[in-house]
Amino acid sequence: MKRELDARAFETPLFEALVEARQRYGGTKVIIEDQDRKPLDYNMFIAGSFALSRLLKRHIGAEQRVGLMLPTSMGGALSFWALHALGRAPVMINFTAGQANIKAAAQVSQIKTVITARRFIENAKLEELVEAMRGYVRIIYLDDIRKEITLTDKVYAFAASKLPRLFAKKTTPDDIGVILFTSGSFGSPRGVVLSQRNLVANVRQIQAHIALKPEWVAFNPMPIFHSLGLTGGVILPLLAGLRSFQYPSPLHVKQIPPLLRESKASLLFATDTFINQYARQAEPDDFKSLEFVVCGAEKVRNETHELFKTQFGGVPILEGYGVTECSPVVAVNYPDDNHYGTVGPVLPGIETRLDAVEGIKEGGRLFVKGPNVMAGYINPENPNVIEAPKDGWHDTGDIVTFDDSGFIKILGRAKRFAKIAGEMVSLTAVERLAEEVWPDNRHAVVAVSDDKKGERLVLITDNTEADMSRLTNWAKENGTPALAIPKKILKVEAVPVLGSGKTDYVALQKLAEVEVQAA
Repeated sequence: MKRELDARAFETPLFEALVEARQRYGGTKVIIEDQDRKPLDYNMFIAGSFALSRLLKRHIGAEQRVGLMLPTSMGGALSFWALHALGRAPVMINFTAGQANIKAAAQVSQIKTVITARRFIENAKLEELVEAMRGYVRIIYLDDIRKEITLTDKVYAFAASKLPRLFAKKTTPDDIGVILFTSGSFGSPRGVVLSQRNLVANVRQIQAHIALKPEWVAFNPMPIFHSLGLTGGVILPLLAGLRSFQYPSPLHVKQIPPLLRESKASLLFATDTFINQYARQAEPDDFKSLEFVVCGAEKVRNETHELFKTQFGGVPILEGYGVTECSPVVAVNYPDDNHYGTVGPVLPGIETRLDAVEGIKEGGRLFVKGPNVMAGYINPENPNVIEAPKDGWHDTGDIVTFDDSGFIKILGRAKRFAKIAGEMVSLTAVERLAEEVWPDNRHAVVAVSDDKKGERLVLITDNTEADMSRLTNWAKENGTPALAIPKKILKVEAVPVLGSGKTDYVALQKLAEVEVQAA
């Protein structure tokens, strides 16, 4: 259960927090590994960060912001911390975002160089993307610069790992910790500046919220360009003394379950989409070592909870809630007090307020304030300007309620409400209606314009046998208002998702509008 949060705990620069973690948990504690199976302890990780920082400095010179386009791996983690050892700001590039969004991200963050790896580019088949990127940034391959390491570099890294406070660039908690880009599930991605204080604070808030044991192993398949994959999967284990296993893609649904068993994973970061697929591929013992699973980005379906309850010994799935602008975790359920249908109570140190929304009777628009709330957005017209949240309050854009225990229930995005015949209808609630009728399938609902009623609902589903009559009958039998019943069903091979695991509503909106106009 929630413990008191000491505000002094996050008045520490990020690299200094890593050094303090080594002091607390011991330099020889094995702390990180990936699929190459060459685990590193704290001493080796810090030495590796300094060695890589020295190599990078030769290539990036005085550049203050540097792009990282790497998979979830030790190389990705080492590169992140190497830039911090130099006092530079990592800019995480979402290689699934598409050429236009990547170019926009590079321009708004003002980066001149992107660090990547040849093996990653080849395995992910990103050669065309990289070739196009060469038109506006310089590409540096880790595979190449590692060949440049000299005996002097190794001596430097060894000495620096022994005296990190002397060798690391002095920074402050207010300096940039990372620049991330929002998922773009509802529009163009925005550049989010998180300070070092934001990142350290969110780790300390999580530690105060849930008691994490240093003997646990955290399995992280989430991309590090995504805030959950970076903060939850990389920074949290290193600062909290948990060994982590970094895996390059959440899409490898057949490979991940046996790896959970082999790595003796205690906790897993995922989304409902991915964890549901893992469960369908897993053997009974694959999840045996798990203490719990943390799911964010989308609602966890009842079907997923039932799968784990009936087939995998009741491993709890803790639904949480976060936004990139909050580093990202805002709320999460407790392992021993897990309220299905909610995302848990807010973390210590976070203030909340609900603003009324016209036309929406239940709940309000959630605003949050706390040490984990971003430094601000990068102004796309003037990238040197960081626009801080007004009075420290971030507008999440989510409509929520609090239950009697103070647990948050997400009703939907403010953008995910349609106005039909003067009434506000939650598209998220309509999606849940489809889930009740066809629980084994993926569904999404969007609204398109309608001359008579303002807007109308379109259900997009991967159920090839979905029919309107069954949906309508279920809705009537269960008292669902007629306005909340979709007027059209579009069947697709797969409901598209972003690299973060979120539903790609931008693509679905375009599809629905094209189909409706063609009808």
